[in-house]
Amino acid sequence: MPFIEQKVIELREKGNNRYEIVSILNPKLGKHTPSYSGVYNILKRHKINRLTPKIKKNHQKIIKERMGQLGHIDCHYLSKSIIRGENKKLYLVCVIDDYSRIAWAELVPDITSLTVMFASLKCLNILSSHYEIKFEEILSDNGAEFGIKTSKVKHQHPFERMLMELGIIHRYTRPYRPQTNGKVERFWRTLEEDLLRDTDFDSQEELKEELLQYLYYYNHERPHQGIDGKKPIEMINPLPK
Repeated sequence: MPFIEQKVIELREKGNNRYEIVSILNPKLGKHTPSYSGVYNILKRHKINRLTPKIKKNHQKIIKERMGQLGHIDCHYLSKSIIRGENKKLYLVCVIDDYSRIAWAELVPDITSLTVMFASLKCLNILSSHYEIKFEEILSDNGAEFGIKTSKVKHQHPFERMLMELGIIHRYTRPYRPQTNGKVERFWRTLEEDLLRDTDFDSQEELKEELLQYLYYYNHERPHQGIDGKKPIEMINPLPK
């Protein structure tokens, strides 16, 4: 259909890959949505199956236009000695806004898909209610807790299903290219340097309280080189009440 082919071309020119194009078209086209291979054939026919420098630049520009256009999500393993006297695995789940760098993180006991889904939902709700950030797309790595990129039953995966219910498009980093999700990776390094390195806590409750205080500091008081020395809260216009 000419209409569908034109929509595929328009989405490609915005920098979307074939998996993203299918995800964007599916809610509107339903059973008429082209398959991954069908989209690839359209792109190849129009000689845009490879991203040109112009398309890449356009995509990068779009990502940075406003809050909520793209969120980064990741899980981070904590040292087993982080809680004094305990020897158990703990993790953090973080969601960070690409444009403003405003972030939120939750402490979890494991990174099973269900646990990560609930922690992610809490992060999204807090970013929405406290900072009025509502995401259009979320970028994750290819970890099993976030689902499988090529799966045909995404609705059966807790994290994937949550994003579908919220109307958020799921994007994935390139395999073995963690720098694609560099903003959240940088957040982990900053958190380690400022709060976690060479530190232990008396209990999980103390760690949660310290994390809460740090997140306020990070979002409201800490200048960020990636946004020209501004504080993340200063990227919100107008500021939430």
